[in-house]
Amino acid sequence: MSKLEVDQIDPQSGTTLTLGTSGDTIVVPSGVTFNSSAATNTLPSSVVTTTGTQTLTNKSIVATQLTGTITPSDDTVTLAKMAPGTDGNIISYDASGNPVAVATGSAAQVLTSAGAGAPPTFATATVPDNAITLAKMASGTDGNIISYDASGNPVAIATGSDGQVLTSAGAGAQPAFETLPVGGITELDMWRLTTYYTGLQNPINANWERADTSGFSYKGSGLTQSSGVFSFPSTGYWKIDFNWQGNSQTDTRAVGAGIAATENNSSYSDLGYSYTFLQRTQSDATYISVNTNAIFKVDNITTHKIRFFGGASNINAAPDSNAQAVGFTCFKLTDI
Repeated sequence: MSKLEVDQIDPQSGTTLTLGTSGDTIVVPSGVTFNSSAATNTLPSSVVTTTGTQTLTNKSIVATQLTGTITPSDDTVTLAKMAPGTDGNIISYDASGNPVAVATGSAAQVLTSAGAGAPPTFATATVPDNAITLAKMASGTDGNIISYDASGNPVAIATGSDGQVLTSAGAGAQPAFETLPVGGITELDMWRLTTYYTGLQNPINANWERADTSGFSYKGSGLTQSSGVFSFPSTGYWKIDFNWQGNSQTDTRAVGAGIAATENNSSYSDLGYSYTFLQRTQSDATYISVNTNAIFKVDNITTHKIRFFGGASNINAAPDSNAQAVGFTCFKLTDI
């Protein structure tokens, strides 16, 4: 071994200066600096490692010349250094710890964990069972309750009045708070004729009044009348009792009275009628009374109505404006 001390080593003209042969190791001692500022040097393969810190100035290094692992310093990898990806994708890690792209989800989906060992995915958000507590619900009106409409959407049922009960409206409609039907009769009315007439009147179309005698007051909404045609305030089964009173000073004959009804607000048929025979037995007026009654099912208050008839030829009706002489009472038995 020998030591060569020279100021400059030049190769022969047109040749390459080679240091060592294959298998040799050229060691640059610590403290020695290669000054290659005036040239670009290409190093042999596998001579650059990342062990320790090395400064390479004006050196051309290809990938095959690097051995070991290059670890970037903290906070040095910017977005510009990252490879392009798919718009909206995010980066996660697979079970092996390798980075993977998580595919972009649909609008409004949320990133959802798939548990250990699997990357997350975008999925439609769902509310777990039993997760909605009263504290999570929006504020509402005091006393309202929640039901569903015909489309299945939640709706608020308005607060009822004190004492009302929630009542079903049947399929396809929301329930509602309603007043319970009061036991007993809910509709009661009484009407009478006020003026005499002679002969048969069919119908009796004038001089009706609601009874106003002391001690009577109709209950509910009451019936209404126009030209002797009576309309009901509500549907249901109605009981009707009609009394006709008359007299005669000259004739002996049969006298009838009755109730007629329509279900189409046009044509009428007898709902109930009765006849009696007036037998004059004295020179003064002889009185008779004819009574009839019926039950009428009112399905529609617009089309279902009643009127009355009574009398006979030469027979005088004998009404009274202070008592029930010629008149009727009616009351609602029940709803349909």
